[in-house]
Amino acid sequence: MTITTDERAELQTAVRDLLHDRCTEADVRRVIGTDEGFDRELWGLLAGQGVTGVLVDSASGGVGLGPLEVEAIAEEIGAALLPSPRLSSSVLTVALIQAAGSEDDKRRLLPGLADGTKIGTVASTGPRGTWTANDVAVQVDTSGVLSGSAHYVTWGHVADVVLVAADTGDGIGVFEVAPDAAGLTHCAETVFDPTVRLSTFTFDNTPARRLGTAGWGAVQEALDMAVLALSGEQVGGSRRIFDITVEYLKTRIQFGRVIGSFQALKHMAADLLLENESAMSAAHHAAAMMAARSDKAEGALALAGFVCAETYESTAMQAIQMHGGIGFTWEHPAHLFVRRARTGMQLFGPSAVYRERYLVSKGA
Repeated sequence: MTITTDERAELQTAVRDLLHDRCTEADVRRVIGTDEGFDRELWGLLAGQGVTGVLVDSASGGVGLGPLEVEAIAEEIGAALLPSPRLSSSVLTVALIQAAGSEDDKRRLLPGLADGTKIGTVASTGPRGTWTANDVAVQVDTSGVLSGSAHYVTWGHVADVVLVAADTGDGIGVFEVAPDAAGLTHCAETVFDPTVRLSTFTFDNTPARRLGTAGWGAVQEALDMAVLALSGEQVGGSRRIFDITVEYLKTRIQFGRVIGSFQALKHMAADLLLENESAMSAAHHAAAMMAARSDKAEGALALAGFVCAETYESTAMQAIQMHGGIGFTWEHPAHLFVRRARTGMQLFGPSAVYRERYLVSKGA
């Protein structure tokens, strides 16, 4: 399905308005203190807007959109610091099912993910968290039984659909495991950012069912879509904390003057504005290249993968400095943005991985 630029903007505005009302800073702080870590009622409202089914075709209950819409929605989610399994379930899991699953797998799994009644996760990396085929630490034997461990599993504690990348001895395969399967142990990890929940899954002779016949290529395709969505979240979060900081510079008075009139702070703000505009351009370009299935998509995505992450961290850290003493308190929202930014720096692989991919795509 293809929509116009105006229709995409309307979708983005609808998500922004909903999150403005239902995902305030107070809501975020309240929700991250709960066991599940997200608001089920808000999740249902987002599903009603098509957010959970954005990548799922209409035949499976979704709206059948693509990378441009994934990125646009992600900007609003990042700006609101929404704690939710959207990235894990509606992007990563859905994209992997579409890339690796048979038609039967898609009919069976996608409708529940599209309408938000099911939540999915993908277990695909080992303890180093490089999110590459070489880092897969789960093995599968000829009878379809898994052993090993998967780390940094996003929102695994609430997952109804669990997909696992496992070494078959002849490459990587994608397997489905019941969340209550024998031999599967969930362990919640201590996280720096409570808006993004992570788990470690341990498999001890755990029965599994293979999805289709695809290998690591399908996992990489799904990860690429997740990196695009993460880049959008980073763009949205970075711009939001930048705007909060600029507003503070306009209103905080020190030595009889608004601090935004000080030359040093003007220069810092100008530099951050340039960085944020550049990061936004990188994310939008990556989404456009992926939507067009361009041969330049890999390089564009790799560029967004490190530029957006690094810009967000830089902006969030400098926002604390520009706020002065109040910025160093946990009660100030800047700390929520810093935590989200630093988590995103590693979530699907560190910046060094994407810098290397970018250089390889350029033939360097």
